[in-house]
Amino acid sequence: MEELSIAILSGRVLQNVLGPSDEHLRKIRKELGVRVVVDAEKGKLIVRSDDPEATKRGAYLLEQLQRWSDREGKPLDADDLRRALDEVKRGEEVSTVKPFEVYGGKTIRPKTAGQAKYCEMLRKREICFCAGPAGTGKTYLAVARAVEALRLGEIRKIVLVRPAVEAGENLGFLPGDLSEKINPYLRPLFDSLADMTQADMLRQFMEDSKVEVIPLAYMRGRTLNDAHIILDEAQNTSVSQMKMFLTRMGWNSRVVVCGDATQSDLGRRVKSGLVDAFERLRGVKEIGWLTLGRADVVRHALVQKIVEAYEGSPESEDYSGVGSRDFSVSTAIASAAPTVSTAPASSENVDSTAFAPNAWKTSVDDGRRDELYYDEDDEASERN
Repeated sequence: MEELSIAILSGRVLQNVLGPSDEHLRKIRKELGVRVVVDAEKGKLIVRSDDPEATKRGAYLLEQLQRWSDREGKPLDADDLRRALDEVKRGEEVSTVKPFEVYGGKTIRPKTAGQAKYCEMLRKREICFCAGPAGTGKTYLAVARAVEALRLGEIRKIVLVRPAVEAGENLGFLPGDLSEKINPYLRPLFDSLADMTQADMLRQFMEDSKVEVIPLAYMRGRTLNDAHIILDEAQNTSVSQMKMFLTRMGWNSRVVVCGDATQSDLGRRVKSGLVDAFERLRGVKEIGWLTLGRADVVRHALVQKIVEAYEGSPESEDYSGVGSRDFSVSTAIASAAPTVSTAPASSENVDSTAFAPNAWKTSVDDGRRDELYYDEDDEASERN
């Protein structure tokens, strides 16, 4: 029986970590396979297990959780515990990511280990690409970082962009003026903004052009300085559209590109600008790359099961460990390109060999052939 002990920082901190009625403690015991004994007289927590590695992980986790609670001055919640457990089980350091502080005293925290890495990348990199299935918080966290930057005066405006592509339905001619016509496409971005500001404040921001929510087509010809620019649903951009968007970046601006390449609504022979960007820009070290996986889905529990059903069994997943993730847009890329390296790449500096240079297979059976599609019109426009 392996045994390790760690000091109890204080009774209040210990109570915050163990949770109401020791709920968090029971979770730690179950997930790591350890026993935890509280020695109040000596002021220590004793962690025991037949597995030496499990003992070390348990002691390390409890030590880090105590430090977190002591610094934050509040009880540990279920999301923070879940993220810390994921990181420890993967052999990583427990992240101490600073939350995004938006308006109204509200803070936005990452709920999974993958989201924690995403938040770190959003703070450090001027251009970030994030791919992943629905419900992983790609856009929500990007908007939270943008709102925080606006609140702190780091930027002068937020620009939220989305391609106006219908999801397999032809909506026909919509009534109303331009704003009313594009509102259905941009509603998800308005929802995220509304969650981080107050109604009157958001309305005033939009009137003062501090917040713009626009379709991708209206980005052409602009140069945006002192702005945080977010492209949502990037898988629905063509090659020329992605190039146009990325070149709108001006001085003191940040760009975030979010998308899920398995949910493209483009035509049969249109190559996704998101996939093309992976191939063209993978060698640019200044650009941040991250893939969120099924473990990062934070919507209703059924959403994660739905994603698993559509993308295949968990064993076939191509997402690498959190903190050293390859940026892959499909579970089929590795099988499509035998030369792809499966070695973990740092989230800070992804090795260019971790990408399939000329291979793209959709992991969703949507009737398309398993080959690489090119947008001939886009390529013609680029040659010109």
